[in-house]
Amino acid sequence: MGDILLGPSDVRALAGALGVRPTKTLGQNFVIDGNTVRRIVRTAELAADDVVLEVGPGLGSLTLALLPVARRVVAVEIDPALAAALPVTVEARAPGLADRLEVVQGDALRVTDLPGPPPTALVANLPYNVAVPVVLRLLTDFPSLRRVLVMVQAEVADRMTAPPGGRVYGVPSVKLAWFGTARRAGPVGRAVFWPVPNVDSGLVAFTRGDPPPTTATRAEVFAVVDAAFAQRRKTLRAALAGWAGSPAAAERALRAADVDPSARGEALDVTAFARIAQYRLGGAPDGSKADDHAEGAQGADDRAAGGRTGRDAPGGRVR
Repeated sequence: MGDILLGPSDVRALAGALGVRPTKTLGQNFVIDGNTVRRIVRTAELAADDVVLEVGPGLGSLTLALLPVARRVVAVEIDPALAAALPVTVEARAPGLADRLEVVQGDALRVTDLPGPPPTALVANLPYNVAVPVVLRLLTDFPSLRRVLVMVQAEVADRMTAPPGGRVYGVPSVKLAWFGTARRAGPVGRAVFWPVPNVDSGLVAFTRGDPPPTTATRAEVFAVVDAAFAQRRKTLRAALAGWAGSPAAAERALRAADVDPSARGEALDVTAFARIAQYRLGGAPDGSKADDHAEGAQGADDRAAGGRTGRDAPGGRVR
């Protein structure tokens, strides 16, 4: 694998040939370290029959490391120039693996269909400012994805994997937990990128599991989550007043779900939020919705999970 990977001089030469001048202002940071992409692939624990979805392949640093170990790599790249150049790079550096690559020019937040067999794993260096919405949307639209290994800003990784009870626990933590189990898979230093970003990075590993038992739809559960953390300093009785119709209605729903109305959202796990969603306006759960509990989330819900504070913006797109 080492012979086909891109080194620092290769990355700079490719960028120069394409007229790409990465800057911190634009948030363009390309991976220049072969050991880092090897580590990502190793941590992803891919099987020979896996179909890997890669988002934001950029110049192809990670793509070239994925091709030898997967049956197929589908790379979604929003930049037309980079999308057109990637197959050329792979053909030049790994001609025997070129037929395993499929490049889709488009936005990962909008793509609804992918060519070939359904993807089984997502492995990517994600644009930091949209990392959580991208992961949630792809897990929603491609249920065939069973495993995820993504590199994101370190603070975003903390929010994606935080357990209940901490200050970084919030919307990203709960919504990702709906789909399965996420964990930190190690830090990534700044020096492996060109140019060097002004934030640290981290790996997040995820395994899909069953959603919590509930008769509410995913969209209904996520609406409770959004309301609870929109005013996270308030008690759930107050924070969910708008969602339920009044503070009194929120308290009835919370007590019916066996949740303390004086608690705050950060104390609840996804299972508790799922119970609350069943009792809106204090009513009993509607059993007719039982088959829909994993369907129907809206794009707005997913985008709201990005934890879009000012600290998400630095670092931008890292490849």
